[in-house]
Amino acid sequence: MRVVLAEDDVLLREGVASLLERAGLRVVGQAGDGVRLLDLTRETRPDVVVVDVRMPPGHSVEGLEAAREIRRELPATGILVLSAFADVEHAMELLAGGRGIGYLLKSRVTDVADFIDTLRRIARGGSAVDPALVQELVSARHRNDPLAALSPRERDVLAQMAEGHSNAGIGRRLWITEGTVEKHVRSILAKLELPETDDHHRRVLAVLTFLEAR
Repeated sequence: MRVVLAEDDVLLREGVASLLERAGLRVVGQAGDGVRLLDLTRETRPDVVVVDVRMPPGHSVEGLEAAREIRRELPATGILVLSAFADVEHAMELLAGGRGIGYLLKSRVTDVADFIDTLRRIARGGSAVDPALVQELVSARHRNDPLAALSPRERDVLAQMAEGHSNAGIGRRLWITEGTVEKHVRSILAKLELPETDDHHRRVLAVLTFLEAR
């Protein structure tokens, strides 16, 4: 398996290259910045690229920008991003690029054999996502979920509303009284911060919120 490494810390880069070579992988190029990474990848057409997120000149997201360009130009090349932090927004953008993508935190790479297995899986078109990033994604989804404040029963009522049922119809399907449904609907509208007005479109807005959250 042919690998290109991109890491501006020379000692770390050489150390990783040595580990990969000892494991039987062939390191066909090493880069200390995004521009050199792109040049090497175009020249050598590796099976997988290992890239740090922060590299010169700005030490911000140069590695991710290079990874996006590699995915655009060479979609068959696997990409493993190593990061010192879990950047949910950028990770999601990268992972949405399809197969052969991985995102790991440097501090959590503690087993060389597992790391090599991850590289091989990505080169074959698989994926790898650090558990810490998964937790961040779950937390972000919970924080941004407008339905998080609803009780399970209120979610059931809102789901029935989304199917176009009246309060009476919802009551029959959920085996509760129409009055109870009305109380749940009022609570739903309040929790979704749809203010009390004479506008009957609040129910429609609640349904739209439900559908968007799904």
